[in-house]
Amino acid sequence: MRKYKLINNVLGWVAFLIATTVYLMTMESSASFWDCGEFISSAYKLEVGHPPGAPFFMLTANIFTQLVSDVKLVPVMINSMSAVFSGFTILFLFWSITHLARKVVLKEGEEATLPQLIIIMGSGLVGALVYTFSDTFWFSAVEGEVYAFSSLFTAVVFWLILKWEAVADKPQADRWIVLIAYLMGLSIGVHLLNLLCIPAIVLVYYYKKYENPTMKGTLIALGISFAIIALMMYGVVQGLVEVCGWFELFFVNTLGMPYNSGVFFYLIFLVAVVAWAIWETMRPTVNATRMKIAFILSIALMGIPFMGDGYILGILLIAALATYLFMSKKVAVKALNTIMVCLMVIIVGYSSYALIIIRATADTPMNQNNPSDIFTLRSYLAREQYGSTPLIYGNNYVAEVKRTVEGRNCIAVSKEGNPTWSKVIKENENEKDRYYVSRHETVYEYMDEFKMFFPRMHSQDPRHIEAYKEWANIKGTPVTINSCGETRTVMKPTFAENLRFFFTYQLNFMYWRYFMWNFSGRQNDIQGQGEIQNGNWITGIKFIDEVLVGPQDDMPYDIVNNKGHNKYYMLPLLLGVLGLLFQAYSGKKGIQGFWITFFLFFMTGLAIVLYLNQSPLQVRERDYAYAGSFYAFSIWIGFGVAAVARLLRQYLKLSPMVAAVIAAVASLFVPIQMASQNWDDHNRATRTIARDFGSNYLESCEPNAILFTNGDNDTFPLWYAQEVEGIRTDVRVCNTSYLQTDWYINQMKKGAYESAPLPISWQPKEYVQGGARDIAYLTNGIETVDLKAALNFVRSDDPKTKQQVALGRSLTYIPSQKLVYPVDKEAVLRNGIVSEEEADYILDEMVIDLSNKEILGKQELIILDMLQTNNWERPMYYAITVSPDQWVNLRPYFRQTGLTYQITPIPAQGTVMQTDSERMYDNVMNRFRWGGVDKPGMYLDENALRMCRTARMSIFANLAATLLAEGEEEKALNVLDRGMQMLPPENVPLDYTALDFGQFYYELGEMEKAEEIMNGIIDNAFRNLNWYYRLKPGHLASVQNEIQHNLAVIQQILRVSKEFNPEFVEKYQEEFDNYRMAWATSKRAND
Repeated sequence: MRKYKLINNVLGWVAFLIATTVYLMTMESSASFWDCGEFISSAYKLEVGHPPGAPFFMLTANIFTQLVSDVKLVPVMINSMSAVFSGFTILFLFWSITHLARKVVLKEGEEATLPQLIIIMGSGLVGALVYTFSDTFWFSAVEGEVYAFSSLFTAVVFWLILKWEAVADKPQADRWIVLIAYLMGLSIGVHLLNLLCIPAIVLVYYYKKYENPTMKGTLIALGISFAIIALMMYGVVQGLVEVCGWFELFFVNTLGMPYNSGVFFYLIFLVAVVAWAIWETMRPTVNATRMKIAFILSIALMGIPFMGDGYILGILLIAALATYLFMSKKVAVKALNTIMVCLMVIIVGYSSYALIIIRATADTPMNQNNPSDIFTLRSYLAREQYGSTPLIYGNNYVAEVKRTVEGRNCIAVSKEGNPTWSKVIKENENEKDRYYVSRHETVYEYMDEFKMFFPRMHSQDPRHIEAYKEWANIKGTPVTINSCGETRTVMKPTFAENLRFFFTYQLNFMYWRYFMWNFSGRQNDIQGQGEIQNGNWITGIKFIDEVLVGPQDDMPYDIVNNKGHNKYYMLPLLLGVLGLLFQAYSGKKGIQGFWITFFLFFMTGLAIVLYLNQSPLQVRERDYAYAGSFYAFSIWIGFGVAAVARLLRQYLKLSPMVAAVIAAVASLFVPIQMASQNWDDHNRATRTIARDFGSNYLESCEPNAILFTNGDNDTFPLWYAQEVEGIRTDVRVCNTSYLQTDWYINQMKKGAYESAPLPISWQPKEYVQGGARDIAYLTNGIETVDLKAALNFVRSDDPKTKQQVALGRSLTYIPSQKLVYPVDKEAVLRNGIVSEEEADYILDEMVIDLSNKEILGKQELIILDMLQTNNWERPMYYAITVSPDQWVNLRPYFRQTGLTYQITPIPAQGTVMQTDSERMYDNVMNRFRWGGVDKPGMYLDENALRMCRTARMSIFANLAATLLAEGEEEKALNVLDRGMQMLPPENVPLDYTALDFGQFYYELGEMEKAEEIMNGIIDNAFRNLNWYYRLKPGHLASVQNEIQHNLAVIQQILRVSKEFNPEFVEKYQEEFDNYRMAWATSKRAND
């Protein structure tokens, strides 16, 4: 036994060292894209990130940042934390596998023989190393995000329940249960995913405590576990804050006490009652009545019964609990004590959220949602800004709101929803603290005809609706509806089509595809939306892959040269299936272990699919959400070693020793194969693309600028650059999607670092969330309106400035679709918005033509207010990645300076956007950094590659075009050469984004450089077409847009080359004509 423990411990730490070393070697050396920049920033300065926050992650990561003084090493330390925590996850996975394997390989009380020891340790090592090198887990292990930390919690609590199982019959064994509860509480401050381990934990408890478990008992245990999850997610996490809010309202609004007085009293009262309840269970002589009252009061104060909205359900649950306790003849005191202690430590762990409210009250520069009081904290925890999706019963995508006739109008039927409590906007300092209902949620009532059980297609976004139709092949069934006397027929999707979408998209595409990425193979790292050539799973076995994803010879370079093209030949999958069967058919202990592993697998995978109810066209791949499921499957992969050994003994009649050695050694080649395939597309060492691009956005701006951004990847890297490394803190980054909210406008009206407050003249009551000015309708009653007058019209409370609808309802509107902004030329020149040489080109007034819009959102109104109020005192910019629908039709006045467009009072000539060539040349040649993209072998995932291609086309090519037009040929050549040097074709493959490079090199007489580029692009395009036309008819129909795109690229190359290189055209013209004819023929056939 001692020898077994020693070997088990040593090999566990070997697995840890292997994993940790790999992750430290391949981790990113700065912030990554997506949420990493935000998480690193929030951890470094303890600022408030997006809901529902990750306070314990922040606190832990902050400790790591304290170990360095150089701000550039801050992301290194946080990424290292992820790497080390991921290594510990592998350690606990190894120990969990060996624990479970030992139960089925050995009989109870039996000492392990050497062959059995090899099988058990081989199982642990293979399962742990497969997960070490799996695609999803490796990706999360090398960046500063919450998922590595969350995976560690999953691994630890699962291992701890197995640890408890081994000592469950000993005194004080329940301390392991208490520790699990504490870690559960802490994990809430990282990610709620860890709560999904509860069913597996409950099953371990049930199987250990009951010698003869039954199917009925198992189902009851699972039902209890699901109830515990619900009580944790909606009771503890949200209910506690709900009850606290009642105390706060009573103390502030009723007793007239200061803000947070109710919160402080509640916390003191809660601690006292919980301590009392625990003490009552520990007294030498137990008073049953007092003990039960204290227990009930504790449960109520913790908010556990108060799930959902209102308090009726909570009262009923409390009454049911009281009835049970007082009607029961005998209540187990020890059980109540354990429950109370567990709840106490859960609350202690959950108390990390105090950090969020403390830092929000401190009003940090990054303070998302500003959860500075108990009511905003509840909204923050509930993720209310993201909305909700129906799960069990609800609307489908064609659902229409009930309408009723009011006067001459057809009005949507709605009811008043939950109130939003806000701090009163004080008129003077002597006014008492008070909360008021700033708005009520508007809940629309939908027609019953469109409600269905298990609604999977719920989004009414037009893009999503088209995707629903494609994924589910929707024909629909007619439904006749009557709305305000008008009868119409609507095609409603059937329940069968609803299920078809669930199986084809949500289960297959959004889970099974990710599962197979990890255990079978991956086509490439290009995000897929169902296309045959992007992001699918493969096997590496030619005849299978030809059925799945088309011909496997002469494939497009985007596949064969993509570092994410990984082949595992289904070996991990097959080993896992063998292990699954081995565990399930290994007697009583085996089947119990199987159900424990299965529910860990199910709850962290398929259950998440059911809960998320995702709509199509996700902005990024979501495999990281299912890492726990892949963790569970790796346990079965470990069991695959034991299965192989058994098969070798049974069918080849090998001795136990030989079978064990062959099984263990042969199976170890599976993780070795995975490591060899995955290394190149998981090695982010020395890459700093996100940080450098964030810096480049900021460096594109003049001092004291205002910079509008919109998405995650043109915002979070900028926040990181400013918050952590202190780069260009004079520039104020303003995210237009957040600008729709009152809390964000409040923040923008305050200074941050070297940036003065943004020039927003609106008062808080004018932009309060849910107010009358969330949108303004545009009408064409007047030809043009002065911008200032239009904004004052919107801000006015005079009924004459509103459109009266019915029964006192009114709409905010602007009486013109053309707004005129008079230009203060002196201010323009005084503040250097344009040079003195351009003074004669400054307009007297800017016309903002909004005739293509029907409404302006609050964010657009605030942007226009800033333009008006700023009066050219500060330069204003848009990031080039901001969607045009956020430009408020200011494009005619844009001037590119790098990765930004500056708003100027000089219009563009024609449709070509202006470029400030002098400033942009300095930026590109001297100030911009490119994240190490020029280093040989640098791995660029799809997102990084897209950013680089955007830079190639929108920065280098645009600047070169402007310089050529200005006659600056030498500078133009420098820019083109710089582009090819910083974004080399071996790392950023040539495609249509490099076409202008070829043309400009031709124009500059650099024939060899031009031909090299044109050859690279056209070779890639012809190779794509060759592969497309070898697809099966069903697949060919899905790539018509890609065929058309590649033909257009070739046509453009031939058109450009015709003037400069006729021989080049002659070489490819015939092949192009053949493909063009084939496309025209197929198009006519399809039409």
